[in-house]
Amino acid sequence: MKLVSYLVDGHDQLAFLVDGLLFDCDLMHPELPNSMNMFLQYWDDMFPIAQQTEAAIKSGRVSKDRGIAFDAANILAPVPFPTSCRDGYAFRQHVAAARRNRKVDMIPEFDQYPIFYFTNHHSIQGPGEIVCMPDHFEKLDFELEAAVVICRNGRNIRAEDADQYIGGLMIMNDMSARRLQMEEMLLNLGPAKGKDFSTVIGPCLVTLDELEAFEIPAKEGHTGKNWNLQMKCWVNGVQVSAGNVGDMDWTFAEIIERCSYGVTIQAGDVIGSGTVGTGCFLELNGTGKLNDPAYQEQWLQPGDTVEMEIDGLGKLSNTIVKDEDDFSILAKKKL
Repeated sequence: MKLVSYLVDGHDQLAFLVDGLLFDCDLMHPELPNSMNMFLQYWDDMFPIAQQTEAAIKSGRVSKDRGIAFDAANILAPVPFPTSCRDGYAFRQHVAAARRNRKVDMIPEFDQYPIFYFTNHHSIQGPGEIVCMPDHFEKLDFELEAAVVICRNGRNIRAEDADQYIGGLMIMNDMSARRLQMEEMLLNLGPAKGKDFSTVIGPCLVTLDELEAFEIPAKEGHTGKNWNLQMKCWVNGVQVSAGNVGDMDWTFAEIIERCSYGVTIQAGDVIGSGTVGTGCFLELNGTGKLNDPAYQEQWLQPGDTVEMEIDGLGKLSNTIVKDEDDFSILAKKKL
C-alpha cells in the first residue's frame, strides 16, 4: 500500500494513493482511522482491513470519482506527528568518502555497531517549502536517505525479529546547516542546531508488502531485509546524487535492535538510514576539491528546488525559502 497524509480543513487526513488519486481511508471503510498516527497505534487491527480496502479500490469496485487528484492536494509528511525521529549511519560508502576527503582513516568502529542520533521530530515536514534562517544558509545542504516508521511498540528487539516492527519505507531529506553543525560538533555533542530546523519525509509511506519484489539479501554478516531501490537527487533539475537502498551496510533491523536496547520504541517513531554515498554536497564538494583544488563548492540557496526519488517510494520535492527574520546566532558568538 501507499499511504498519504494531506491537509483537509486544518487537520491531517490519511488516504490511500492509487493511480494518482487519494481515497480517504475513513470514507473507504468505517473501521479505518482518518490519521496516520491512529493507524500506526492500531496497526495489527487496521492493516488487514486496509489491505482489503485498497484491493477493492484497485479492482474498480470503488468508483474513481471518490478520489481526489494527488497533485491537487496539500500533501503533508506521511507521518505528520512522529513520536520521535532518529537518524542512522548505515552507508559505509558515504562515511568512507567523507573521511577520505578530510584526509583521515576510515573509522573501524563503523563496522562494529550501527549508531544513530535523535533529531527534532517537531520539525518533520513533507513536500513544499523549507523555510531557513540566515545562519542555515552558511553551507546549507541536503541529505538523500530512506526512512522507516515503527508500527509496533517494542523493547530489546533482536535484529532477526525487527523487520516486523517496520510499517513501511519513505524518502527522507535530512536537511543540514553545515557551518552550525561543524562548529558545535567541535565540542563533541551533536548534531543539534545544524540539523533541528527541518527533516523532510514523503511523499508517501510504502508498506513492505508492496516492496517484496525489490527485496535482496542483507550484506554478508548482517541481518534483516534490504531492498534494491535506486536513489537519486536533483538540484534545480541537475542530477547530483545516485545510490541504492541496497547499499546499506547496516540494515534497518540492526539499527532497530540498537535503538530498542533498554528502551521501548513506539509506534510512530521514524528512523532514517543516514546519507547514501554521493548523497549530499558536503561529500560531493569534498570529493571535487580532492580531485581539483579549483573545484567550486555548491551549497543550497534561496529559490533552489531539491527533488529526491527512490524506486517504488515516489518523488519528494522541496523549495528552499529564506525566512523574513534576519536574526543570527552566529553573530552572537563570544570571541
